[in-house]
Amino acid sequence: MTFCIGIRVREGVVVLADTRVVRGSEISQKAKLSMFAVGKHDVALMTSGLRSVRDKIVARVDDELAEGDTHARLHNFASAYGGALRSVRDEDGAALNRSGFTFNSHAILGGQLLDDSEPTLLHVYPEGNWVEATDDAPYFIIGRTAYGKPILDRLLTVESTLRQAVSLAYLAFDATRASANDVDFPVDVAVMTKNDKQFIQRRFILDDLAQVHAEWQAHLRSALDELPSTWSDELFGPVIEEPST
Repeated sequence: MTFCIGIRVREGVVVLADTRVVRGSEISQKAKLSMFAVGKHDVALMTSGLRSVRDKIVARVDDELAEGDTHARLHNFASAYGGALRSVRDEDGAALNRSGFTFNSHAILGGQLLDDSEPTLLHVYPEGNWVEATDDAPYFIIGRTAYGKPILDRLLTVESTLRQAVSLAYLAFDATRASANDVDFPVDVAVMTKNDKQFIQRRFILDDLAQVHAEWQAHLRSALDELPSTWSDELFGPVIEEPST
């Protein structure tokens, strides 16, 4: 499976993707985060679904960019990506279905192109259409979507700082990794600050974040110990005092 998350806050965009690939009993690593160069600007791409479909779409988009296609806004680029996706679906969808595969390519695109007034984040669906992250819904997850949502829905807002967004992206991954054996390190993380042209990208292995994981676990245990529990006293029956001797 896959875990890819994109977050857009006022200060910029954060993207994070795991690298684990599971095929039957085989486990390998493959980057799920890549960058397009659109003029002098970066566009981050993360995908879930069949790798062969993703690679064919990316090759088509790269060819179009090499031929001089320009996109002033990220939604223009997303529409071009969606067009390439639909062409691949038309060519390969029926053959994949006959072989028992589903054409299920989802993509997250992030960045700020020349005419974008602020950082932008888009989710492109297998049909080629897309939606944009908004102030009241500032993140997208593709792949394993369920486990990381609770902490984001509780703590993330568009006013969160970029550092908080990075931490929450990691914690959403950490929650997913704890419950799904097909999501794991290394993780690729990239950050673009508002009005920057390029992302800063790094890869992190388990040892890099071991202390963060340990401290988060300790904070959770401490919070559980300190959580008020008198509301549940009646569930445990009356307290029976031992007779004195």
